[in-house]
Amino acid sequence: MIKVKRVYEEAEKSDGARFLVERLWPRGMKKEALKMDAWLKDAAPSADLRNWFSHDPLKWDEFQKRYQAELKANPEAWKPIVEAAKQGDVTLLYSAHDTEHNNALTLAAFLKKKLKK
Repeated sequence: MIKVKRVYEEAEKSDGARFLVERLWPRGMKKEALKMDAWLKDAAPSADLRNWFSHDPLKWDEFQKRYQAELKANPEAWKPIVEAAKQGDVTLLYSAHDTEHNNALTLAAFLKKKLKK
């Protein structure tokens, strides 16, 4: 199972392996406070894509397409998540305020399709 959670929420045993999937470190979060297995910066959207999207819900569909294209071009970036998901639960950590339009949701959907193959 692949779950998605804001970095500011408490870690739980049911989270399994925890991966931060942000290019930038979350504001106000101390590194020692964030319980994570790895910070996968390269699994996050490029700076250009992130800046273009700017969490505008009207750009959501196009963001997902562009981000998935980036993911397809860089499988090494998300491979650790797939390997961990084959062993147990995985949680993708993100920092955006928007819980409905963020890269972790797109990444989770992308990886779930990969795991079904």
